[in-house]
This record gives sequence, C-alpha cells and structure tokens, in this order.
Amino acid sequence: MGHEGFMQAFASGADIHDLPPLPGRLDAPGLASAEGGFLFATGIECSAPTIDHGRTRRDLLAECGHYARWREDLALVRDMGLRFLRYGLPYHLVHVGPGRYDWEFADAAMAEMQRLGITPILDLMHFGVPDWLGNFQNPELPMHFAAYARAVARRYPWVRYYTPVNEMYVTARISAMDGLWNEQLRTDRGFMTALKHLVAANILAAHSIAEIRPDAIIIPSESAEFVHEARTHSSPATLAFNQHRFFSLDLLYGRTFDAESRAYAFDNGMTPAEYSWFMTSPRAGHQVLGIDYYGRNEHIVTPSGRRIPVEDVLGLYVLGKQYYDRYRKPLMHTETNVLHAADGPGWLWKQWFNVLRMREDGIPVLGFTWYSLIDQVDWDVALAEKRGRVNGCGLYTLDRKPNPVAAEYRALLAEYAHMPVTPHGALFTLSSAAPHKGAVPRA
Repeated sequence: MGHEGFMQAFASGADIHDLPPLPGRLDAPGLASAEGGFLFATGIECSAPTIDHGRTRRDLLAECGHYARWREDLALVRDMGLRFLRYGLPYHLVHVGPGRYDWEFADAAMAEMQRLGITPILDLMHFGVPDWLGNFQNPELPMHFAAYARAVARRYPWVRYYTPVNEMYVTARISAMDGLWNEQLRTDRGFMTALKHLVAANILAAHSIAEIRPDAIIIPSESAEFVHEARTHSSPATLAFNQHRFFSLDLLYGRTFDAESRAYAFDNGMTPAEYSWFMTSPRAGHQVLGIDYYGRNEHIVTPSGRRIPVEDVLGLYVLGKQYYDRYRKPLMHTETNVLHAADGPGWLWKQWFNVLRMREDGIPVLGFTWYSLIDQVDWDVALAEKRGRVNGCGLYTLDRKPNPVAAEYRALLAEYAHMPVTPHGALFTLSSAAPHKGAVPRA
C-alpha cells in the first residue's frame, strides 16, 4: 500500500495492509565493522515548534546563532575531536510545499560536514513542521514527511544515520496534552491523534530512507521519563503517565499494548485498523533506540499535588535498562545536559559511568551524546515563552567560548577513544524486525 492509501485508511478506518518489501538486507550486522568504535557525539540544537497559536516560531537554530555561525560551529565539533553530530536540517524552511524544497542552507552545511569528515546523524523533524502543514493533527503529515525523507536521502546519499522524528511522545504531549506548542490542545484525543501521526511519519520516513540507503541506521530518540509519587499507593494519573511514556515506542516497534492502554487509545480516536497497522507492518533500516535523559526527566509528586523536579532518583542506568528490557534494541544515549554550566563536568561523568555500568551488564549501548554543542535558551519554560534566557549547558557558550564541560568531554574522549562499539560479552544484530521477532544480545 502506498502512502496515499495509508492516509485514506487513517481517515476512513479501512483495513491497512503491509507496506511493500524494500530492497537489500535490513537485518545484517555491520555497525562496528563499517564505522569502527563507539559513537561519541554532540548535537546542534534545532528545536522549531510554534507558540502563540502559530504566530511565533521558536527556531533554535536562529536563536542560538547557528545560521550566522554554522562554519564556526562545525569547526568546533571537529576541534573537539568528535566524528558524530546530531544535526537537524530546518524542516520548516527546507520543505516549502508538496514536492518543493529549498536546499540552499542545507547543501552548504552538509558539504562542510563532508569536507571536515563529520558523520551526521540527520534529525529530520524536531518538534515542529512547516507552516503549510499546520500541526500534528494533520492526517496528511506522514505522507508529506515520508516524501521529504526520501528527498533528503536522495540529495545526500552518503548519509547513513537518521533520527526521522525526535521525541515523538514529548512532541505529542507538549503540543496536544500540555497545550504549549503547535496545535496547543489539552485533550486526550488530540494527544493520541498527534502521537499516531508522528509514529506513522517515523515508520514511513524510515522506509523512504531505506529505499535509497538499504543499510541506513535509524536512531529514533525518545525521552526516558518517570514520575515518582510520594504516597503509599500511586494515583491513577501517575500510573497513567508512567505507562503512556511508552506509547510512541510501543507503536514504533509493534509491541502490543496492555488492555488499559489499548482502551485509552481506542477511546481517543485510534481505530482498530490503525492499531493493526502499527502492530504488523514491517520496519525498515537497522534499528538503534536513542534514549534522551536529563536529571529533570524525573519528578516527585507530593501528596498535595506539587510537582518537584529532582535529579536522577532512578538515574540513567535504571531507566535505560527499563527501555532496553522492554524493546531489546541496541541503545544510544542521544541527549543530556544540565541547566547550569558549573554543574556540567559532574553531570557528564555521572552519565558516562551509568553508560559504562549498562555495558558491563551486557546492554549494548553504542553511543553517547552531550547535547548540545552550544548553550540553549528558554528550556526552563519548555520554549513556551520567548525570554532569550540562557539555560541548557552546551559545550560552548552562545559566544562560542568553552564551558567547563568541554574540557571534561575532551578528557573523556582521550581516555575512551578506542573503546569498541560493542560491550564485552554482548552479541547482537542490528535488526529491522519488531522486538519480539528481532535478535537480542546474548551473554
């Protein structure tokens, strides 16, 4: 079934059939031999949601100065000794209409990365869509986004690593449940509608990419979150939050919902035909699960209902293991930082030793990312207000001066530069199969 038929089925609830098979082997190992070594990375902050009911675009590539200083930024990546870069092409500027693209900025930046020997992990959708697509309630989004992904892969056939849609669950929640971004809804139905469109976009985009690069490595990044409730028995709201955090990845990897989650999905607009499609359709590309973890991903809810952000009550090791045990995919730690620069060095080493501990247990963590290269702005209010306040510590300041964490990351890289991509004793296959069908690490 082509994309148009898929979208018609979404609209009508008709039966949805499997996507056509793709050329090439999608279940062959090859990351370690092809790329050699652990994937140390940083990223360029590229969030681009709208606020004020679509009137204001938060383009962090602009607000953090990247459009003006992109050559300098890429040189800083190389100067750090990093080979991998999470890089977000500005989707809202490149995809100017159906089948129409403006490649001017993307071509220049991509050519410079190629010249410098930087391997991009291309981030194709990061919290926002072009104005002409509206928002995540648009049922045509997956079709148009798949076409965009195919166009990117054709234009840059040398690129192998992709994050088609960044943080699908977070995007849907903040846009359609919390009411802060894009469609700014506060409804369960709006959340489920956004979520299914985002996950479908990710799946279809991976197929589009693999048509051009059958050996593509797909690294969907998702936020690892948890809410702790300071009560003897957790409330239904907390139990629901801690279950709903898995929705996007369960749909992405075809993991069957439990009865309560399925009832919630069906009560809020997902049809049985859509659910069947998510559970049964083939996936494309070698699958690596990206885990984004910040200390503020965990919260404590007090008996009075106050929500208190806390630093890693469970921590990356515990939450990363939860996600690995659930999906049995190789992991990459794809985002972390702190709000205050002085805390950066300690947080970096803390996260790194959580990665090492997971690898000691045989969990295949293939990469680590300090996100981002440059300081970020307004993440203390989730970009919902345009204050221009610096927070979210990068390796460098907005003036491109090194933060303390930059020296520590250099020291870490020097010590672990020759660490193999696979942890000791772990054997695995980078597979496109659903988790209950794919190969898993063996002791």
